[in-house]
Amino acid sequence: MTETYDYIVTGAGSAGCAVAARLSESGRYRVLLLEAGVRDSSPWIHIPIGYTKHFANPRVNWMFDSAPEANLNNRTLYLPRGKVLGGTSSINGLVYMRGTPADYDLWRQRGCEGWDWDSVLPFFRKAEDNERGADALHGAGGPLRVSDPPKIWPLGRAMVEASMQAGIPYNPDFNGVRQDGCGYYQSTTNRRLRWSSASAYLKPARKRSNLRVITQAHATRILIENGRAVGVEYRTPHGTSTARANGEVIVSGGTYGSPQLLQLSGLGPASLLQGFDIPVVRDMPGVGDHLHDHFNIYAVYRLTRHVSLNDLASSLPRRLLAGAEYLFTRNGHMATTGLYAGAFLRSDPALERPDIQINMSAWSTAERTRTGINPHKFPGMTLSPVHLRPEGRGTVRLQSPDPTVQPEIKFNFLKSDYDMRALIFGIRKCREIARQPALAPYVAEEILPGVSKESDADLERVVRERGVSNNHPVGTCRMGTDPAAVVDPRLRVYGIEKLRVADASIMPSIIGGNTNAPTIMIGEKAAAMILQDAAA
Repeated sequence: MTETYDYIVTGAGSAGCAVAARLSESGRYRVLLLEAGVRDSSPWIHIPIGYTKHFANPRVNWMFDSAPEANLNNRTLYLPRGKVLGGTSSINGLVYMRGTPADYDLWRQRGCEGWDWDSVLPFFRKAEDNERGADALHGAGGPLRVSDPPKIWPLGRAMVEASMQAGIPYNPDFNGVRQDGCGYYQSTTNRRLRWSSASAYLKPARKRSNLRVITQAHATRILIENGRAVGVEYRTPHGTSTARANGEVIVSGGTYGSPQLLQLSGLGPASLLQGFDIPVVRDMPGVGDHLHDHFNIYAVYRLTRHVSLNDLASSLPRRLLAGAEYLFTRNGHMATTGLYAGAFLRSDPALERPDIQINMSAWSTAERTRTGINPHKFPGMTLSPVHLRPEGRGTVRLQSPDPTVQPEIKFNFLKSDYDMRALIFGIRKCREIARQPALAPYVAEEILPGVSKESDADLERVVRERGVSNNHPVGTCRMGTDPAAVVDPRLRVYGIEKLRVADASIMPSIIGGNTNAPTIMIGEKAAAMILQDAAA
C-alpha cells in the first residue's frame, strides 16, 4: 500500500536528520525519513574511540572505493561513508569545524544568494549548543552539542607547544575570529558520548507522531510526473514500496548517493542514462560533476614512551583500565578519537585563507584501508597535513541501473602543480613541528615518509604512493545559477518542481576544514527555506 506524506526525505545523514526534525517540529506536516542503513544501536557508535571499530564495518558503512586515480599511480582509494542513522556523523572523527567566513562569501560571489557568511552564521548558531556558551559567533541551546576535549593529554600539549615553537600562533577557537593557528579541536560530543546528527536531531524528533523513520529502506527512484517530484520508490528487506509526497521530496543521500539517486531517476547526463536504458526525464550534465575533496598524507613517528592509543591495541591490561576509566568517569582514552589537536596555515603567505590543516593524532598506523585501522605495535603519533583547497574536480557516475551497485567515483586528485606543492609544504612543516623541543622527549624516529625521503622528488613520490582522500567529498549536485548547476540557491533541482537536494553535494566549493558542521548547517537552512516556501 502506498502511503502519502507532506515531505519525504531520503537519507538520515548529517543533513537529512536535521531536515526531517525541523520539518516535523511544528506537528503540522507528516514527514517520512528513509535510511538505507540500520539503527545506530551499536555501543561503539556512541563511544568516541569506537570510530576505529566502524571505519571498515559493512553493517554501518557503505565502504565505497574510488576508480583508479591516474595521478596516484592508478591506485584505488577506500572511501568510508556512514550507512546508519546519522550517516557519516555516526562514524566520523567528531571534529567540529565550520571553515572560514571567506569560504561562504565565495559561494555568494558565485551567485548563491543567501549563502554568504552573514546569512549562514544564524543557522550555525541555531544548530549549536556550545559548552562555552553563546556569543556573537556561537550558539547555546541548539540540538548539536559541541564540547572541549575531556582533558589535555601531555602528548597533545606537547604537539601544540611544538607547533608554537615552529612559528604557528596559538588559536583558542578555530571557529572564532580567525582560523589560522594551532590549538585543540572542539568535538560533537555530549557528556563524552558521540553526538551525531541522529542523536542531536532525530532522537528527540522520533517521539512525534507525524514523523516516520524507516531504516533499511534504500531509495531507488524519485517518482516524477509531469515535471514534478511526487514520491519515492524504495527497497526494504520485505520488497519494494512507494511513498507519495503532497509537498516536496528532499534528497539527502550525500555526495555519492544523491547524484546516484538523481541519475537513477532520469536526471543526469543523457548519454549516460541512455546507456543504461534509463528514461531521460531531464538532460542534466552537471549531476555527478564537480566532485572534489580534501587530500592528505601522513607523517608518522615512533615514540619513546607509552603515551599513545597504539598502546591500547597492543595491551589487554591497558584496554581494561581504559574501559574501566570510561565506564566510571566518562574520561580517559576512550572519551576521545585520539585526534588531540590541529593547526591551520598557509603554504604561501600570499594566500588569503589557510590551505593546509595539520591533524595531530595520538596513534599511528601504516595504512587505513577497507580491512580496517590497525595501529602499529609500538607507541606512535601522526601529523597529517591536509590540503584544503584542491584544484582537481571529478565525477560520480552510475555503473549500473541496479541501485545497490556503488557508483563510479573519480576524483582527479593532484591535478595541478599547486596541489602537490601544498602537500610537500605540509610534510616539511610536520617535520619542523616534530623537531621542536616540546616533542623532543617523545619522538624516537620518523617512520613515514622516512628520513631518507628528503628531496621534493622523493616527497612527490610518497604523496602519489600513499596519499589518500580525507573523506570530505562535496559538490556533485552543485548549487549555482549557471547552466551546469544542479540546484538553485534555494536548493531546488532545476527543471523539476518540488524536488530539492540538501547535503554536502550542493557545495559550490569545499570549505576549509571538516565538513560535518557545514553539512548540518545546510540541513538547517534547507528546512527553513522549505517551511518558508510552504507558508508563502
